[in-house]
Amino acid sequence: MSIMPDTDAKREDGTKPRLFESAELDKMAMHFVGNLNRYRENIVIPKSNGPVKIKTNEEKFIETAVESCGFKSTMACVMGYGLGAALGLFSASVNPNMSDPFANEKKQTAREVLREMRQTTHSYAKNFALIGAVFSIVECTIESKRGVTDWRNGTYAGGITGGLIGLRAGIKAGIIGGLGFAAFSSAIDYYMHHR
Repeated sequence: MSIMPDTDAKREDGTKPRLFESAELDKMAMHFVGNLNRYRENIVIPKSNGPVKIKTNEEKFIETAVESCGFKSTMACVMGYGLGAALGLFSASVNPNMSDPFANEKKQTAREVLREMRQTTHSYAKNFALIGAVFSIVECTIESKRGVTDWRNGTYAGGITGGLIGLRAGIKAGIIGGLGFAAFSSAIDYYMHHR
């Protein structure tokens, strides 16, 4: 018996056998195997960026973990801390808080200068880490609820984050901060996607 049907043979009931000559075996085979259409073989994947490679389960797991809200917010917090520390260090190095060298006041020691630089750097780093984490959490939550990835997510997240940060100084500052942060987020998103 062959696996492929014999196109010339006919069974007693007048129908052509599909897999086996015996009607019983043929019916059982069609029940378990189904039709011979293989849908996966008909999938067309465009090869726009090189050869197509189907992802393994490990690659899918890593991709899912990297795209999770927790990972995104943690990375935004860490990267924000690093960026804030760099800007804080630069700001502390050009800070005009140094006393007048020609006055008869007490001069700052190197220890006091380093302590002040450390405080300024740490303050900037904490603020940038907080902004990065809040923005990332809000954007990921909005994206999850909307189910769409577009420029509006960043704009809404920027408005909420700016509003929350500005709300510490009052309602008017919260509104202005929200509008400013939303405009900045939209501009950055436009620049990153349309350059």
